[in-house]
Amino acid sequence: MKILFIEDDRELVKSLMFYFSEQGFNCEKARTYEEGEAKVFNYNYDCVILDIGLPDGSGLHLLQSIRATKNDVGVIILSANSNLDNKIEALDLGADDYLTKPFHLSELNSRIKSIIRRKKQSGSSSIQFDEVDINTDAKEVKVNGELIHLTKKEYDLLLYFYYNRNKVVTKSSIAEHLWGDFMDQNDSFDSVYSHLKNLKKKIKDKGGQDYIRSMYGVGYIFKMD
Repeated sequence: MKILFIEDDRELVKSLMFYFSEQGFNCEKARTYEEGEAKVFNYNYDCVILDIGLPDGSGLHLLQSIRATKNDVGVIILSANSNLDNKIEALDLGADDYLTKPFHLSELNSRIKSIIRRKKQSGSSSIQFDEVDINTDAKEVKVNGELIHLTKKEYDLLLYFYYNRNKVVTKSSIAEHLWGDFMDQNDSFDSVYSHLKNLKKKIKDKGGQDYIRSMYGVGYIFKMD
């Protein structure tokens, strides 16, 4: 899962990036309104953690812009202001949640997971299709009832394909999703192919279908009926 922190407090950002990377998230950061806006509208995220008091603009204005074009991304507002009117305004503008500083990282983690689950899976922690069963809480994948052992990247890749099923995705979009700011195109493209090959083999070895099809010169598609 991919999250973006738009927050100007360097120490807080550092703590957020470390904690959520350890929790298995692909994390990116932005410290200004301008940088956050550029990332939100050029890349895809499962959840955006947005501070209201940015140095070059209001996080609420950025929230309005996000909701005008991207209703599928989760947005949690962070604020040092516990005023009820501020919270109501943020929720009315389309925020999925509002968290007052200071907060516990474990609480933010739970809220992020809840929002992603609600938006992606209608509140369920289980994704089932054909012979495949994905438990997003345990991060386990079973094919025909047998557990397959996936690396973190293979697991993230499977979810990315499922959420973009029946749509063509490019190697660039896959690499950007898996590595974010740390993507190096040449190395990442080789790694994308390697992860794809391993994922396909592990599913097929348990009797699963070959869902991932190559679209020559374009990218890949996770084909489901």
